[in-house]
Amino acid sequence: MPIIRPHEAQQFAAHGSTFASYVSPRRGAQELCAWKLTVPAGQIGIAHRPSNEEVLLMLDGSLFVSLNGVVEEAHVGAVIVVPAGSEVKIDGGAVDSSAWVTTTPGLQATTADGAVLSPPWAQ
Repeated sequence: MPIIRPHEAQQFAAHGSTFASYVSPRRGAQELCAWKLTVPAGQIGIAHRPSNEEVLLMLDGSLFVSLNGVVEEAHVGAVIVVPAGSEVKIDGGAVDSSAWVTTTPGLQATTADGAVLSPPWAQ
């Protein structure tokens, strides 16, 4: 069983946040993708609709999560389930915050303007 250490994660930046990819088909996984999402304090996210279900586990700080227009603040230990096709937007809280995110390979995100993104950390 391979152990992936933090310094071995592939780093990506998008929309002001950082995505540290640990698990994906590009790294040998067959059925899962997982990454650490780091959102700067006060960062305003981009509303999008994921093609696949996602699960976020809050690691530190807090994030404001809008799911189909309902906004809640998620704190350390909270788990957020984002159903496929729902509209989600994640904004930074008072301090830099992070969450562990899992999904299945091939995730795409469609933004409000119709753009379809294929994030490399989920391919």
